[in-house]
Amino acid sequence: MAQETPSERTYLFDKPRNVRRVFRLFYTALALLLLAEFFVHKHPHFPWEGYFGFYAVYGFVACVLLVLAAKYILRPLVKRRENYYD
Repeated sequence: MAQETPSERTYLFDKPRNVRRVFRLFYTALALLLLAEFFVHKHPHFPWEGYFGFYAVYGFVACVLLVLAAKYILRPLVKRRENYYD
């Protein structure tokens, strides 16, 4: 019973089959949520909230804007020179 070293150990997402399963799960959940939009009555406060897929598009755009803000605005504020601690 030899002990495994950390480099020999296999993890859940090391196998491409498991990664494909997770992506299939995410895509299925996305499809079910978009399909549910046909059956759920919305109470929009603004007219554009009633459009099909509005919240999916809104969430995607908000996520992209957060990533861009973090990369181009926040990163230069907190970034240090390479030899800062020398």
